[in-house]
Amino acid sequence: METTTTPSRRTGGRSAAVIHSVRTAVEELVKERGQDRVTVPMIAERAGVNPTSIYRRWGDLPTLINDIATYRLDPERPLPASGSLRDDLTAWASELVAHYRKPVNAALLRGGAGAAGERTSDCLRNRREEATMFVGRAAEEGLSADDIVDGVVAPIVYRAIFQPWRLDDDTAGELVARLFRHAA
Repeated sequence: METTTTPSRRTGGRSAAVIHSVRTAVEELVKERGQDRVTVPMIAERAGVNPTSIYRRWGDLPTLINDIATYRLDPERPLPASGSLRDDLTAWASELVAHYRKPVNAALLRGGAGAAGERTSDCLRNRREEATMFVGRAAEEGLSADDIVDGVVAPIVYRAIFQPWRLDDDTAGELVARLFRHAA
């Protein structure tokens, strides 16, 4: 009796399942050990992948941390669109505050900011793109994307990194109100 075997087929490249496993492993390890005590071999072991898969996809640990720090804030998610720029910015800022109030997300942000080095971090680039979309919807308000990043995003990120106890339920509304006072 002759048997034939079909060679196992690779999914080719980085499958969504592998990326999800690596991201989950990073989050778990950062929660358990802190961002400074996580290594690529530890992540690979936890994720059940070879370290070379991580290096091929991300290049190095800082780039991986930068990617993980921002992936939950999906740039493809719908942004608030109530028709009121002030209300939309408050809802958007509330989402950022809620995200970075989680200690693991704040730790990843710290690591991602440090990993960005000379280049713009994914976090800042994505938030700037979102701010630009808000400005495009309400150009008559006289705000620029830089105004929104400097007045709303930067204080949230600063607090997440250096003063997490100052991120509370009132932060978003206070920052947006201040932004509109300064724009007037």
